[in-house]
Amino acid sequence: MGIYAFPIHYVLELWQFLNLNSFNLRCRHYFTLEALHLGIHKSNIILSDRVQAIKPSATLVITARAKALKAEGKPIIGLGAGEPDFDTPEHIKNAAIKAINDGFTKYTAVGGTPELKQAICDKFKRDNSLTYTPDQVLVSSGGKQSFYNLCQAFLNDGDEVIIPAPYWVSYPDIVILAGGQPVILSTGIEQGFKISPAQLKAAITDKTRLVVLNTPSNPTGVAYTHADLKAIGEVLIEYPDILIASDDMYEHIVWADEPFCTIAEVCPELYAQTLTMNGVSKAYSMTGWRIGYAAAPAVLIAAMTKIQSQSTSNPCSISQAATLEALNGDQSCIQIMLKAFKERHDYVVAAVNAIPAMQALPSQGAFYTFVDMQTIIEQTEGINNDVELADYILSKAEVALVPGSAFGAPGYMRISFATSMENLQEAMQRLERLFI
Repeated sequence: MGIYAFPIHYVLELWQFLNLNSFNLRCRHYFTLEALHLGIHKSNIILSDRVQAIKPSATLVITARAKALKAEGKPIIGLGAGEPDFDTPEHIKNAAIKAINDGFTKYTAVGGTPELKQAICDKFKRDNSLTYTPDQVLVSSGGKQSFYNLCQAFLNDGDEVIIPAPYWVSYPDIVILAGGQPVILSTGIEQGFKISPAQLKAAITDKTRLVVLNTPSNPTGVAYTHADLKAIGEVLIEYPDILIASDDMYEHIVWADEPFCTIAEVCPELYAQTLTMNGVSKAYSMTGWRIGYAAAPAVLIAAMTKIQSQSTSNPCSISQAATLEALNGDQSCIQIMLKAFKERHDYVVAAVNAIPAMQALPSQGAFYTFVDMQTIIEQTEGINNDVELADYILSKAEVALVPGSAFGAPGYMRISFATSMENLQEAMQRLERLFI
C-alpha cells in the first residue's frame, strides 16, 4: 500500500513527527511507520542516521494526496501546487522536439552545454547587470540540485546556515544532509515576512558560513526591495568569509512597482561572495523539465560541478536544448502568465481578508498567498495547530492547503493560486462557508 492511499491526517502526522523530532533521530534504531498507525509491516531494514535527520516534503505529500482523492471522484480543489498551471510555451517544446529529431540524445558536459552556459551568462548580463563567464556557471537538474550541490561542496559538519522563515521547504533539510546546522530567523506578518539587518547581524556567529535569501519568496510572495537588499548587504560586507546564496527562481513573476533586483546587482562589492541561483521552472512553466542554474566564483562552481559529476552527471540533453530556446527566444509568454497570476493574486488576497480571523498581505510576486490562520486555529474546536487545520479544511471543505509549519511558520497556511480563477472562486467560497 502506497503512502498516498492513507488518510491525510496520518500523512501529516508522519510529516509533523519527523519535523518535530528531526534532530532526535540520529541514534540507530528500527524506525517503522507502523508506530504512526499507518499499517505498514515492520521491516528489519536499518535506515541511515542521515535520512532519519530529515523529513519528507509536506508540499509534495499534500499535493499528491489531493490528486489521489480527486482521482477517487471527490471534488477536491488543490491549492498546494508549487508549479504554474500553464503549459510550456510552444516554441520551447518545438526546440526540444527538434533536438530529439536531430539526435541530441547523448551525454553532454557535466555542467551543461557551452551554448547554454553562454546563454545563461547573457541572461545575467541582460537582466541583472551581472558579468559571468561560462566557467562560473553550472547547469543542474533543477534549482533544488543547485542548492544541494552548493551545500555539499561548501559546508563542513557544524557549519551554520542562516535561513529566514518562512522558507522554501527544502533549504533546512539539504543543509542537514551536508552536515550543516540551519539557523532559522523567524519573521511574521507583522514585519512583512522579511528579516531586518539587526536580526541578521545578531544571528551571525563564528560558525556562520552561509546566508540564504529568496526573493520573491516561496511561500509568501514577498520581494525584498532595493533598499532592503542594500541594508542587508551592508551587514554582510563586514563578513567576507560568509557566502550568500540568492535564490531568484521567481524573478520574472513580479508585479511590484519596483523592478526585481538581486543582491549581487544591488551590492557589487558582494559579487565575489555571492552565488546566484535561478532556473526556467517558474517563469517558463517548465517544472518537469528539471533545469536550474547557478553562477558564482569559478572555484566554487568547479567544486559544485565535481559533486554533480558523482551524482547525476549532466542535466537532460533535451531539457538543455529547450532551456536554450527559453532564454534566447520569444519572452512574451512570461507576460501572459504574469498577467493571470496578478489577477488571481488580487482576488485571493481580497477574498481571504473578507473572512473574519484570516489575514493576508498583498505580495509582490510568485504565485502564493501566505495566510495568518492563528485566530482560526484558536477558535476552531478540536484544532490545535496548522497541520490539524489543513486536515480539517481538506475533510470539511475539500480544499487542499499547505500548513505553514512546512515552511517554518506555524499558524499560517500557504494558498497557491497556480490554478484557474474558477477553482479559486469555488475554493474561497468553500472556506467562507466553513469559517463564517
